[in-house]
Amino acid sequence: MYQLDITLRRGQSLAARDRGGTSDPYVKFKIGGKEVFRSKIIHKNLNPVWEEKACILVEHLREPLYIKVFDYDFGLQDDFMGSAFLDLTQLELNRPTDVTLTLKDPHYPDHYLGIILLSIILTPKEGEHRDVQSSIHSFLHWRICEIKTMLMRKSWKRSSKDLSENEVVGSYFSVKSFFWRTCGRPALPVLGFCRAELQSNYDQNAQFQTQSLRLSDVHRKSQLWRGIVSITLIEGRDLKAMDSNGLSDPYVKFRLGHQKYKSKIMPKTLNPQWREQFDFHLYEEKGGIIDITAWDKDAGKRDDFIGRCQVDLSALSREQTHKLELQLEEGEGHLVLLVTLTASATVSISDLSVSSLEDQKEREEILRRYSPLRIFHNLKDVGFLQVKVIRAEGLMVADVTGKSDPFCVVELNNDRLLTHTVYKNLNPEWNKIFTFNIKDIHSVLEVTVYDEDRDRSADFLGKVAIPLLSIQNGEQKAYVLKNKQLTGPTKGVIYLEIDVIFNAVKASLRTLIPKEQKYIEEENRLSKQLLLRNFIRMKRCVMVLVNAAYYVNSCFDWDSPPRSLAAFVLFLFVVWNFELYMIPLVLLLLLTWNYFLIISGKDNRQRDTVVEDMLEDEEEEDDKDDKDSEKKGFINKIYAIQEVCISVQNILDEVASFGERIKNTFNWTVPFLSWLAIVALCVFTVILYFIPLRYIVLVWGINKFTKKLRSPYAIDNNELLDFLSRVPSDVQLVQYQELKPDTSHSPCKRKKNNLG
Repeated sequence: MYQLDITLRRGQSLAARDRGGTSDPYVKFKIGGKEVFRSKIIHKNLNPVWEEKACILVEHLREPLYIKVFDYDFGLQDDFMGSAFLDLTQLELNRPTDVTLTLKDPHYPDHYLGIILLSIILTPKEGEHRDVQSSIHSFLHWRICEIKTMLMRKSWKRSSKDLSENEVVGSYFSVKSFFWRTCGRPALPVLGFCRAELQSNYDQNAQFQTQSLRLSDVHRKSQLWRGIVSITLIEGRDLKAMDSNGLSDPYVKFRLGHQKYKSKIMPKTLNPQWREQFDFHLYEEKGGIIDITAWDKDAGKRDDFIGRCQVDLSALSREQTHKLELQLEEGEGHLVLLVTLTASATVSISDLSVSSLEDQKEREEILRRYSPLRIFHNLKDVGFLQVKVIRAEGLMVADVTGKSDPFCVVELNNDRLLTHTVYKNLNPEWNKIFTFNIKDIHSVLEVTVYDEDRDRSADFLGKVAIPLLSIQNGEQKAYVLKNKQLTGPTKGVIYLEIDVIFNAVKASLRTLIPKEQKYIEEENRLSKQLLLRNFIRMKRCVMVLVNAAYYVNSCFDWDSPPRSLAAFVLFLFVVWNFELYMIPLVLLLLLTWNYFLIISGKDNRQRDTVVEDMLEDEEEEDDKDDKDSEKKGFINKIYAIQEVCISVQNILDEVASFGERIKNTFNWTVPFLSWLAIVALCVFTVILYFIPLRYIVLVWGINKFTKKLRSPYAIDNNELLDFLSRVPSDVQLVQYQELKPDTSHSPCKRKKNNLG
């Protein structure tokens, strides 16, 4: 341990961020991605004098000190004024050092943003650490004697065989956790008293039960589903009116075991038309019972119950679509469903020695299955994914024993498989192979590492998200684990080897139909930082249009005569010779221009550090929210306001994501989608060039008017929106970004930010 005493002296020649040519600067210190100090705000000053002192405890010197300067804006997002790093390994111990740091902007490294002056003293804390241990030694002695007395009393009252493990070991581990929190490392056996001594009598009777529990957990984790239940919610008929206007705002909930879905809300109707599809995994050979409940949405109060019904899957034949009209019990009306049961051979788990792609015959069969010649054979089967989960290194300590019991969860959309648990190990080796059938090439593979806890829910250790289109086949890579929000690193790396084989034509066709919806996992909650982040994102998209309007207006105003003259000539030429095919042609030229810029090395895409900073701040706010989660009384009182704010928050997110996806399509963020856009635009250009517009509109209108006649239960969709839904937004790009492992050290975050 080290103590870092910092005196924030002053700043010189800082950047102006306000309209008056000044700023309201303040400074943040961060170590390991976490804020450890924030200075006061100096208003309207580019040469502020703080003279503030901060005392920071540092576990090791490998993590640099990150200094960030912001301009405070009341009610708005604070403006970034520059940042700098300080390498703590270059400081001399027990010696005052004056440091001058030059502020930089990662987007514009050549811009001069001023300097920050600091005074720093670095002092080792090892001696004081020993004093802390000795000072609590007497407490440990007293507490352990008390535990022994308690055990003697219990053994006098009843046999030690009847004692539960929690009663015997719990008090000891409360002392051990106290030692951990105070000294920062696992407690050692004190006064000859250890866990083995405490459990000697109990283990003889509980050993068999513990082994049985672990064995059943392994079987439960390795269980694969036996089929897929596809449900299409068509409509509701004559539902019960729950509102004062004689109507309802109905939605439907589905539940099969732990799997849950919720339909969209249809406002002000008793005969809603949903036409939504959901897929459930079927784990039981005999089928199961799907519970269905209908609800009326009420803003500001509890939703009204309309009715319930059930579907007994054991009574339905497989590989056949059943149309069901279900009467709602405890209510009025009917629900119309289409239910299809199909057998599943889409996933598997095997050891590392058994690999489908290493067997030459199986590999040729898989390549043949997804060859270009089999375009129209099972359009839903787009490709094949093989994931080798090899090992992890340097995982975070989650148990008081100084170890963890890690297991790994591999998810692809709603397909979820687990490895076995490696007990008491921070460097586990799983050596398992998982195979999936790919339904959508734009899906994201999520690999999460948890610590198994028998008495409570598993602790989160780390996670990575890998878009399938970014995978390099056959390459074993070390992926740095991220936190829950996928915004920053946590401790440890995981080694994966991934192979993807897919049919490009099927993948392209699949892009134009709706995405597979994931299970409902958690409800949205109000977050001030998230609301502000979405507002900033939408503002940036709107500002692009505003700046374009200013540019056009400047041409009208002849601010630059050469530019205005060129724009005027171009306007006359385009208007005189305009044809409809020129619209996709212009977009095609824009895509082509950006492509040549990228391959020529003039890539103008930049990492969005603003979004990353906002995501970091949001993560810190989530930690504060978790501490205050028990104070629910006030939240219940403002429930109606919260629901409105959540709706606004989600709308801002949708609008911002829509604009960012359009931008990322033309920026070649996902080359597969950009190539697909080029093909589509070429086709549209040729069609519009050779076919008169009136015939195209006529075909479109006939298709729209006759679609429901030809397919009464067709699910409505918009091909353009379905395409854009596959393009990642800026936030998703930050989440999917691969972190580079640092060979000198592993990223470290505080335990409270990573344990789920």
